[in-house]
Amino acid sequence: MSHHHEIPPANLTATVITVSDRTAAGERSDGSGPIAVAALTAAGWTCASARVVPDGADSVEAAVREALAEGARLVVTTGGTGVSPRDQTPEGTRGVIDREVPGIAEELRRADAAVKPTGMLARGLVGVVDPTGEHSGALVVNLPGSPNAVGTGMPIVLSVAAHIVAQLGGGDH
Repeated sequence: MSHHHEIPPANLTATVITVSDRTAAGERSDGSGPIAVAALTAAGWTCASARVVPDGADSVEAAVREALAEGARLVVTTGGTGVSPRDQTPEGTRGVIDREVPGIAEELRRADAAVKPTGMLARGLVGVVDPTGEHSGALVVNLPGSPNAVGTGMPIVLSVAAHIVAQLGGGDH
């Protein structure tokens, strides 16, 4: 199934956050964040290198809020979506988003599970942050921490991200 990439409006900024205790501690290189950054850049989004934060709901929530404060319209996290005790990325994300967009999360899981059954274990959320006086609204997506899951998921995210951001800004349906 091919996903059509929308052309994002000018100057759309994305932030990628890698969530990993081991990467944050310098024990492991970030294999997933750069894949997401490359996909975003190739699709026309402005995106700096991935930021790395340790696992945990609080660190994820703080990192997503910081990205929004800096003007990100799309925030992609990778890692911390599984079932181990330290996998708390969805819990941190839930504290930031205003409304979930479950269809995207379901499609991400379905696509990953088609490659390997453990894709079903991903608990990642996808949701929108409504515009406020402080920022223009954003889409927040939790991807699993595996490079393969990020490679599978980014085309799905990019097929709708620009449309969602435009709608948050009051764009037409």
